[in-house]
Amino acid sequence: MRIRVHGDLHLGQVLVIKGDAYLIDFEGEPARPLSERRGKHSPYKDVSGVLRSFDYAAAMAINVHNVDNTDDAQAARQRVADRYLSEAQQAFIEAYRLAAASLAHEWQDPEGEDAALALFGLEKAAYEVAYEAENRPTWLPVPLHGLYGLLSGLKPFSDLGGE
Repeated sequence: MRIRVHGDLHLGQVLVIKGDAYLIDFEGEPARPLSERRGKHSPYKDVSGVLRSFDYAAAMAINVHNVDNTDDAQAARQRVADRYLSEAQQAFIEAYRLAAASLAHEWQDPEGEDAALALFGLEKAAYEVAYEAENRPTWLPVPLHGLYGLLSGLKPFSDLGGE
């Protein structure tokens, strides 16, 4: 099922005011053509966008608090960032699934959800690689790290029930 989605949903598009959350900037990903941004998409596109944005939050935390550049300190920061990323993504997807379970909708297919999230996550990370290469080359390691992580988690076709 396709619906109207935000199109560029990430943590930077969420404003929290007096305990309430507001989503902003519904124009979609700036590098995509307007006709594509106006189209209907799977809601998993926005879910994947939020999941990917936790990677940027972790990278920002590492870069902002980078006072000790020793290898041990960098490795420790990376371990903390990786743990945050895993726990934040898991908490978000669990909350999403809990909220979505109470809605009547055709798009939620529990058996295909992980595959859809992987597909949209890969698409988002690939978009981010192109965007960062063009606009913020110093940020290119963030989507490359995410893309590598997503690709590393894919199963070979032979593991998908084929012969």
